Amino acid sequence: MRKILQTLILCLILVIPFSVQVRAADAVSINSLIENAKAMDGKEVSVQGEAIGEMLERGEYCWVNLNDGTNAIGIWMKTADARSITRYGDYKNTGDTVKITGVFYRACAQHGGEADIHGTSLQIVKKGVSSVYPVSSGKLLTAVLLTVLAGCLFTVYYRISRKPRPVP
Repeated sequence: MRKILQTLILCLILVIPFSVQVRAADAVSINSLIENAKAMDGKEVSVQGEAIGEMLERGEYCWVNLNDGTNAIGIWMKTADARSITRYGDYKNTGDTVKITGVFYRACAQHGGEADIHGTSLQIVKKGVSSVYPVSSGKLLTAVLLTVLAGCLFTVYYRISRKPRPVP
């Protein structure tokens, strides 16, 4: 019984450090990067979020903006890697959800002192889709009623303005 207990304790001691390493590879939120910028400066991080806006090409490299719901950050990465992103988020689209690993800089000297991530790998987690925003029936009814009211007011104004005025 004692050997089984010792073996179990030894297994737990060996497993705990490896489980911490697995958590470290998970994506961190952009907001926590910005709040802990000094501690995270120069470290490799993984972030996951929606690619928004558009890819801004700068030759062999480009900028991709990433929004994870807490905040947004610019990712400096190879243009060839960024071309695998097929849809960027805007009003009409939900962009691809991507996981990017790279080095975080809180004040990147290469890019004007702004916080950014120099991406080294990109993984498409989920493809983006077109967003449809249907017009609610209440808004449609209100628009029709206001158009009819405007037409009625125009008709009344037009009839009043066409009446001859008495000459003094």
